[in-house]
Amino acid sequence: MVSLILAGEAGFWVVLAAGLLARYVLRLRRTGLVLLALLPVVDLVILGATVADLRGGAVADSTHGLAAAYVGFSLAYGHRLVRWADGHAAHRLAGGPKPAGAPKYGAPRARYEWGVFLLTLLASVVTVALVAAVQWLVGDAARTAALDSWYPRMAVVVGINLVIAASYTLFPKQPKQPEQPN
Repeated sequence: MVSLILAGEAGFWVVLAAGLLARYVLRLRRTGLVLLALLPVVDLVILGATVADLRGGAVADSTHGLAAAYVGFSLAYGHRLVRWADGHAAHRLAGGPKPAGAPKYGAPRARYEWGVFLLTLLASVVTVALVAAVQWLVGDAARTAALDSWYPRMAVVVGINLVIAASYTLFPKQPKQPEQPN
């Protein structure tokens, strides 16, 4: 399963790079769009292989939960990642404007961190739903018991991200002020 997840991750980046190269280097905009639209297929392959493995009699381990987490985070963060990569490819390969980075200070940074928190929450909810769906599809609690550890794991991930977002709200980072001469 780990090999499949790693192959899926590599496949994601290969398809993303191929889509961006087709779009900006080869000037094949439709081909690039089709390739980018295929990115969710990688997730479906990983999820399908996980379910098939467990339905075929395998005993679940942490890698089956990792597959669900990969799909959850890919679904939540995928669009943002593709938009980020597309902006940088447009800048470097097609003379587009340099993409703006994340805000560094104050309320804009706090809003940014709350957006990241919401994406992490969505990713965790999708992960937990997929784990529960896989357990239900397999229908054998003894063989899927190892997946139960993913419920508190996702709660910890959300909790850490909540603390980070709250810290930027309660203690906003400010730019350094130049020292005043005496």
